[in-house]
Amino acid sequence: MHVWQHFKTITKHKLLVTRYCFKIGLYWQGLVHDLSKYSWTEFSSGCKYYQGDRSPNNAEREATGISRSWLHHKGRNKHHFEYWIDYSADKNCPSVLTGMRMPKKYVAEMVMDRICACRVYKGGRYTSKDSLEYFMNSREHLWFVHPEVKKELEFLLTMLAEKGEEETLHYIRYIFLNKQNDFGKR
Repeated sequence: MHVWQHFKTITKHKLLVTRYCFKIGLYWQGLVHDLSKYSWTEFSSGCKYYQGDRSPNNAEREATGISRSWLHHKGRNKHHFEYWIDYSADKNCPSVLTGMRMPKKYVAEMVMDRICACRVYKGGRYTSKDSLEYFMNSREHLWFVHPEVKKELEFLLTMLAEKGEEETLHYIRYIFLNKQNDFGKR
């Protein structure tokens, strides 16, 4: 069991995401980001499967065939695609699972989460291209993500890779989050 190492890793990530969310004006989301990682379900698995350079959820899944920690986490954190999966509203295929449109504030939090996860796991090897690379490597498996969300995420991660953090964070705060989303809210 790697209790102290896991605690330090998740706390470093959480505090980093908090700082980044504050930079883009998402104060409450920054404060409550990933608090479920401190719940017994997630924390105990994280300690048992801790590796330091990748998510313990992957190691748990490889060892047992399922990650109970991930199932718990994604159902409580709106900045994950998987939180937004529901049955289709299409009357022709009502039993089909599909990705729903995420509010922009959660898309923005997801970008902060990806930046900070890469920063924590890569350490001094981190570059602003890492989040886009991670996304592109998994893109073909993201069939369940709403097309607009996928487009927004790819756009923002490409901007991050090409123009850097300062310009991307400024854009997210002052332009992306101020455009109306599909719900008609800011």
